[in-house]
Amino acid sequence: MHRRHLLKASMALAAYTGLSASGLLAARAWAGAADGDAQAFDFERLKAQAKQLAGNPYVDTKQVLPPTLATMTPQHFNAIRYDGRHSLWHQLDVQFFHVGMGFRQPVRMHSLDPKTRLAREVHFRPSLFNYQDTSVDTAQLKGDLGFAGFKLFKAPKLDKHDVVSFLGASYFRAVDATGQYGLSARGLAIDTYAKRREEFPDFTQFWFETPNQDSTRFVVYALLNSPSATGAYRFDIDCQAERVVMDIDAHINARTAIEQLGIAPMTSMFSCGTHERRMCDTIHPQIHDSDRLAMWRGNGEWICRPLNNPATLQFNAFADKDPKGFGLVQSDHEFASYQDTVDWYSRRPSLWVEPTTAWGEGSIDLLEIPTTGETMDNIVAFWTPKKPVAAGDSLNYGYRLYWSALPPVGTPLARVHATRSGMGGFVEGWAPGEHYPPVWARRFAVDFTGGGLDRLPAGTGIEPVISASNGEVKDVSVLVLDEIKGYRILFDWYPTNDSVEPVELRLFIRSHDRTLSETWLYQYFPPAPDKRKYP
Repeated sequence: MHRRHLLKASMALAAYTGLSASGLLAARAWAGAADGDAQAFDFERLKAQAKQLAGNPYVDTKQVLPPTLATMTPQHFNAIRYDGRHSLWHQLDVQFFHVGMGFRQPVRMHSLDPKTRLAREVHFRPSLFNYQDTSVDTAQLKGDLGFAGFKLFKAPKLDKHDVVSFLGASYFRAVDATGQYGLSARGLAIDTYAKRREEFPDFTQFWFETPNQDSTRFVVYALLNSPSATGAYRFDIDCQAERVVMDIDAHINARTAIEQLGIAPMTSMFSCGTHERRMCDTIHPQIHDSDRLAMWRGNGEWICRPLNNPATLQFNAFADKDPKGFGLVQSDHEFASYQDTVDWYSRRPSLWVEPTTAWGEGSIDLLEIPTTGETMDNIVAFWTPKKPVAAGDSLNYGYRLYWSALPPVGTPLARVHATRSGMGGFVEGWAPGEHYPPVWARRFAVDFTGGGLDRLPAGTGIEPVISASNGEVKDVSVLVLDEIKGYRILFDWYPTNDSVEPVELRLFIRSHDRTLSETWLYQYFPPAPDKRKYP
């Protein structure tokens, strides 16, 4: 499936539930759902299986679905409910997604006894689901169709909302305390921005360890398969009160040479914000799941890169060595910023990646795709190793994912509070062209807060350090903003030639030799020369 179609379906369907309080109090011996023969299992065995699988030609296991499932609408798919009497556990509870529509990969599910290390498969059968008020002709459901994915519930809200969802290819999501899904993660990205079509690896099997009765965490293992790679994954998922934290141990094997391998990939949506309003002709001031790419570089530098909805596809690679962390962040959680009562962008979580092993040299890559609305994902970020991946290579990456309102760590320096952009070339308070020649320019306002800015001695000199890859920066000013206990840096960018290539802007503030803030990076797209005028 195309990324946009796959994510649109996953986002629309990942949160549907079919639980009732009475169903959850029914028989919970999950051996009734797991009806397969007992098989020995451990992670070492899974890693060996994935390695062996990579040495064999790829076999596409996606199935031809019966017409009653293949022709379903999202509404009909959403109406299929898992029978809560067949849930696996109580304090943490796993239920399964039905196959249907574009979800044709049969995903095999196994229950795993953590003491005996014996696993039993949960085979698909119509009795596990409730088809009431659906269009499904159950007479067409022949054989073991497998499942499309799974979702995890946490007590005491077992009858209300799932907190983790794995659905479609290797996509998965989690919520924070708001219970609102937002951006997605993936097990692996392959050739997202390469000379050939992007590849979407599939999680084809899962093994679930039975957690302790009062546990908030559980362990799940996954087998990944695609034409170019295989993988063995261990997820240690902790469903905390305010956030979900996942420790991931990923072992990847290359079937073929891979031009671009994406580690810890995440996918989000940015339509418009305070600095980019090309697609904001609605009642909503801002529309986005994430507003920035945040990076904590291996050398300790903190970077804030506001996201864009560009007119043409844009790809940027930020070289690094052993990064300390990166993520797509939703920094603004004020309702007034979105005025949205349907998708609740003010409640969307951020996703932060913290490497737990040495990642070596590579780059944090950012892909920004044009989008005309809010239903299509258009932002992708991931880590790409510097060394080319050859057929037969095996790689191991350990990392921790934090699904929370804001990342668990932050710079001790001042941070970027907001970015704004608009017409420039005139004095604030006067319309361009009324009292000044209509010289075209673009104005930027970058607000910094925190990091002790509000405690600086009176008279402290604040020096903005600004650079541009093209054009000229003029009319720089520093304003004290008592409302945020910080500073606003204003400047205008003027073109010095007819180039329409993206302009890379860079800014931080300092006082004498002391750096006061993280680094703001921005990519600006100047209009064509004949468009450089004001109405």
